[in-house]
Amino acid sequence: MEIARKSEKPAVSVIIPAFNRAWCLEATLQSVWSQTFKNFEVILVDDASSDGTLALMRRFPQVRVHRWQENRGVSAARNQGIEMARGEWICFLDSDDRWLDNKLQVQVDWMQSHPKSPACYTDEIWIRNGVRVNPKNKHRKYSGDIFRHCLPLCIISPSSIMMRASILEAIGGFDTDLAACEDYDLWLRLASRDPVEFIPEQLIIKTGGHADQLSHKYRGMDRFRVYALEKILIQDHLSPQQRTWVLEMLIEKCSILHTGYRNRGKHEEARVYDRAAQQYREMLDGNGNTSHAVQPFEKEMLLHALED
Repeated sequence: MEIARKSEKPAVSVIIPAFNRAWCLEATLQSVWSQTFKNFEVILVDDASSDGTLALMRRFPQVRVHRWQENRGVSAARNQGIEMARGEWICFLDSDDRWLDNKLQVQVDWMQSHPKSPACYTDEIWIRNGVRVNPKNKHRKYSGDIFRHCLPLCIISPSSIMMRASILEAIGGFDTDLAACEDYDLWLRLASRDPVEFIPEQLIIKTGGHADQLSHKYRGMDRFRVYALEKILIQDHLSPQQRTWVLEMLIEKCSILHTGYRNRGKHEEARVYDRAAQQYREMLDGNGNTSHAVQPFEKEMLLHALED
């Protein structure tokens, strides 16, 4: 189901995935309508909400709405938005975040003045449980060749990035096998190939602390990061230095997971990650290059982790 398709091609496509976020979605949408840059379309993918989201969207006929009858997850929802998008540039906006009024204008100006740049992202204001907080040093932002800085954790907020539609077509969309850290996985694929520029202006309000966040739903988020790191490791475009960084991070994260599972009495899972860490140690030769091919963890292991 789609509502109010605009006839003209927009410059920017804004993609909003939503699942039972009627309590905050109106403020999110209002932050888009308040933008000083006006040549955009808004695509909302309603992931089978049951809380009145559909009724709310009837008040926003200018939004293109795609509604599913069964929940498919945030990655599938964003991918659906990407398929529907008509803009030259793609922006994502999480349904509980908001933009400052000049967010789109600043990024469009930057992208127009840097026509070879595939993407740029902005700084952010953090609100946790209604209180403004300062990000920790580990969340520091970087510009240019940021691949190494993307390995420990996700430093790009989906709501902060603007990407050329062409780069998304080249690297692919979000991995629907990942229930969490799907953005981390995408940024690895992006940053391993191209520089990503940081605009040091706080142009989004990133909210958190509510119970329905994915980071609250799943314990041990490094499980998903290991899966993403293994995927990127077998890509043939990585430089020897990039492969070294990935292997070092895999060793670190597998060792952490091994310790965590062992301490919780989950010995089978602990052994899996202990063996994986050892495998990656063996793959580092004197120059830090891989000495043989690696296969990603079996998907069943990842799905088993979802039950934990």
